[in-house]
Amino acid sequence: MIIGVLEVDIRLFSCNSLKDKRRVIKSLISRIRNNFNVSIAEVGDYDLWQRTHLGIAFLSSDT
Repeated sequence: MIIGVLEVDIRLFSCNSLKDKRRVIKSLISRIRNNFNVSIAEVGDYDLWQRTHLGIAFLSSDT
């Protein structure tokens, strides 16, 4: 069994408000979930509108 964990710190230069950040992050998270079979969530930097911290985890039974 393989377990993978990834933490990503992303700078969002095009966002000018928290509303812009939410729109971009929501789109990014849904695209990653649709393309890959992973769990993903925003895990930090909630109030900073030009940064986000994402946590990604996956599990595989292939050995």
